Amino acid sequence: QVQLVESGGGLVQPGGSLRLSCAASGNIFSINRMGWYRQAPGKQRELVAAITKVGSTNYADSVKGRFTISRDNAKNTVYLQMNSLKVEDTAVYYCNAFYITYSDFDDEFEYWGQGTQVTVSS
Repeated sequence: QVQLVESGGGLVQPGGSLRLSCAASGNIFSINRMGWYRQAPGKQRELVAAITKVGSTNYADSVKGRFTISRDNAKNTVYLQMNSLKVEDTAVYYCNAFYITYSDFDDEFEYWGQGTQVTVSS
């Protein structure tokens, strides 16, 4: 059984900053790719940023230069530092992980967190 526990969402004014965290726990031998997605009302879920185990990153064009993804492999935790927030960044942010379990080294599994609300408003 695996859990992804997100934290750090909230209400912030335009131009402000927030830092999201997502801690993975459970039957996890290794986490390959971790990422953050978001879904605004009436829109499809979209990739915000992702990071591999060795630190390679990719970002949505809309957040480049403003958001930074990082991870602590020892803690199975991924972070998303969000600066210069805009109203259009308002969404539910979901953590995502591709992982391998101790009981099955041959397969990779995907898991989603429950989401954390980020609201940017004056």
